[in-house]
Amino acid sequence: MFAPQVEALAGEFRVITWDERGWGQTSWTAPFTYYDLAEDCMALLDHLGIERAILGGMSQGGFLSLRAGLGHPERVRGLVLIDTYSEGFDEQALGFFGGIRDELLANGFNDANATMLAGLFFAPGFDARYWIAKWRARPTSLLIDSFDCLMKLDDISDRLSEIACPALVIHGELDASFPVSTAQRMCERLPGCSELLIVPGAGHSSNLMHPEMVNARVREFLRLSA
Repeated sequence: MFAPQVEALAGEFRVITWDERGWGQTSWTAPFTYYDLAEDCMALLDHLGIERAILGGMSQGGFLSLRAGLGHPERVRGLVLIDTYSEGFDEQALGFFGGIRDELLANGFNDANATMLAGLFFAPGFDARYWIAKWRARPTSLLIDSFDCLMKLDDISDRLSEIACPALVIHGELDASFPVSTAQRMCERLPGCSELLIVPGAGHSSNLMHPEMVNARVREFLRLSA
């Protein structure tokens, strides 16, 4: 999902992408939390011999990056937070995500639920066929732990003041998962957040829908923070 950013930035910066538990080529068969994923990130940095890094993540990648900033502030040089969220879910949201989980486990990715999910990830007009094909090719059983992790998301908004590193918050104007107001609150609570970039016409995956705008701003942020 970060191929446009890797292509644009790798010539100037060392860019490392990884598959979190339950995604890409990484499978998992036991419960985990976003704090566990933050520790995985630190372990990967250890493995690569990297003392400090700027962490960037979209949605759940932002969840774990924020928690890495809380748990390991000495190792997080900066944060790029794309269409992510620092608040917990209410009962309505938990019911919604639980319903999606149960639907996918019962019926797999059919036309109806794949279209619905594409609407959560992308704004109208985006050609999501490539991503829907990837979803359909993946066993839905691998989604269980990831959905359960999502439904255990805790509210860390009151702790954002502890994260002092520079932060860039990027959010799609039409994000159907987390409204722009949540990004505004997150930026206001992060001491190092000097800018909230609202990407016009973008949905939840603004880095995929409008990579040129996102890449240009991320490049500026990296140059200032590296």
